[in-house]
Amino acid sequence: MKHVIALDVGGTGMKAALVGADGELLHQARRPTGRERGPDAVVEGILGFAAELRAHGIRAHGEPASAAGVAVPGIVDEAEGVAAYAANLGWRDVPLRALLSERLGGVPVALGHDVRTGGLAEGRVGAGRGADRFLFVPLGTGIAGAIGIDGKVEAGAHGFAGEIGHIVVRPGGAECPCGQRGCLERFASASAVSRAWAEASGDPDADAADCAKAVASGDERAVRVWQEAVDALADGLVTALTLLDPRTLIIGGGLAEAGETLFTPLREAVRRRVTFQKLPSLVPAALGDTAGCLGAGLLAWDLIEAAGPSVETTDPSEVTT
Repeated sequence: MKHVIALDVGGTGMKAALVGADGELLHQARRPTGRERGPDAVVEGILGFAAELRAHGIRAHGEPASAAGVAVPGIVDEAEGVAAYAANLGWRDVPLRALLSERLGGVPVALGHDVRTGGLAEGRVGAGRGADRFLFVPLGTGIAGAIGIDGKVEAGAHGFAGEIGHIVVRPGGAECPCGQRGCLERFASASAVSRAWAEASGDPDADAADCAKAVASGDERAVRVWQEAVDALADGLVTALTLLDPRTLIIGGGLAEAGETLFTPLREAVRRRVTFQKLPSLVPAALGDTAGCLGAGLLAWDLIEAAGPSVETTDPSEVTT
């Protein structure tokens, strides 16, 4: 059975799958990223994990994977296949596409940014399915974005497209590690809400999920913290939709797990702010933590489709494990 390898590399864990032509997840696996062992060990761990997946594909499906896709965090040069920088993983200028292709018998490999790759999956097979223009915004430790146009995700001229978390929404506000003050992610990310609620509640262990529960129970302190985050998020989203005019606005990440506790006030806050702009559909992400893996699989199948029938892989009998 023809299949591809999909890898989603995170700061603490890696998710992987073998993906069939119809998008079916034929096999799934997880393991720690192992960043405490250093960047070289992380890279070797990725390569070894991919090789194990290839071997499993041969045993289970009678042939090696036809291609591979990998999603990684940080700054990614997708055109050159280089993982340029990731603070959480400590690597710089890793030629990951070439290294993976070599380890996997010369098959084509696609390298993608984790958020853009997750956005690709949400746009094609998730909450944005059928939308010609979408914006995917996951609210996690930080905030990023994926700009979807006709089934593709725009990386930008230098790979920085979609960095909505660094739109300044509160000029002169909290300092951001990027060097600016008042960036969106300092006010509306899951980590920002966690910090604000821990301070307001007096519980240093309180987090954004606790804040959402307190909001649902009517706690006035929580309502104030939550509304400040919602207002900041609405300001950033309206700036983005003014520039991009998406048909669908997909919100994911940890903060979106609050459901209508987030979406009801957020839809209203966005609606109040638009004037001439067309209001997009504002919906929760549908794929959860499988989005990155599914997106990596889509990148791999895109490579096969672009190459046509000439894509060849090493004969299984030549593979050593």
